[in-house]
Amino acid sequence: MLTLKEKKLNPMSEHEHQHNIQSGSKGLLIALIITIVMMMAEVIGGFLSNSLALLGDAGHMFTDVFSLGLSLFAFNVAKKPPNSTRTYGYHRVEVMAALTNGLLLIIISITIFYEAYKRFLTPPNINGSIMLVIASIGLIANLIGIYVLKDTHADNLNIRSAFLHIIGDTLSSLGVIIGGILIIMKKWYLVDPIISILIGGIIIKGAIGIIKESSSILLEYVPSNININQVSHALLSINGVKDIHDLHIWTITSGLYAMSAHVLIDDRMISDGASIIHQIEDIMREKFNLTHTTIQLECDSCECKMICSMIDKKKGN
Repeated sequence: MLTLKEKKLNPMSEHEHQHNIQSGSKGLLIALIITIVMMMAEVIGGFLSNSLALLGDAGHMFTDVFSLGLSLFAFNVAKKPPNSTRTYGYHRVEVMAALTNGLLLIIISITIFYEAYKRFLTPPNINGSIMLVIASIGLIANLIGIYVLKDTHADNLNIRSAFLHIIGDTLSSLGVIIGGILIIMKKWYLVDPIISILIGGIIIKGAIGIIKESSSILLEYVPSNININQVSHALLSINGVKDIHDLHIWTITSGLYAMSAHVLIDDRMISDGASIIHQIEDIMREKFNLTHTTIQLECDSCECKMICSMIDKKKGN
């Protein structure tokens, strides 16, 4: 082993991540307040109109209140700096919050399906006018929530899971509005559970995506946007690099990637080895956005191996 060097998180990437956390926190707080107000309105409106779609949307909003609060809590925890026992900091709390939100979405979707099934058996009378008014107000509130989070949800899994909740609410409100219009005009009460099932299906599809992505981060899969063969090829293209082994790439949290590798090089001076490490760091950062790299250089025959071998023999004696 010639040398070992670990590159810290790129300051610009870490700064951008912290900026996203601050922006996301403000957006989540606004979305949380809006959701609480609308949840209370939909619970009252659902009971007054006897609409399952409206009550189902209110139930979904209840999980939104919990999930948005959880996301906000995760952001605050993620701001804490690394310490001696948590050397990567608390970034993974965001991922765990996203996973929890995904599971909550699955549960609420199954509940909606069950309640819709019961209403297919015995369709109730529904006040379409109340249903329409409350859903219209909810739609406006959800659109405000989407606007608040639209610039920060793409790069952060935690915000994306919360954003998905709001998208689900928006679709729910649209569905309830359509249902309210059909009930008023056609007296077609079965549209209520039908729309509820469609809403549940859309929600559960998005939830599965969130669960898969958060699980892949926790299980330290190679990020989906990085091809490990391309990384290996880029490393081998560097002058002096003979072979690569023990190559690992994983995600610390949304947008923060890490890589470690053993790199076999020609027998050369230590200063040349340092130059190779700098080249590797630059290529990994520029081509693959890998801003946290740990590189261990090795050579088939070098002075340090001989010295280490002599020391081991002396210890044995």
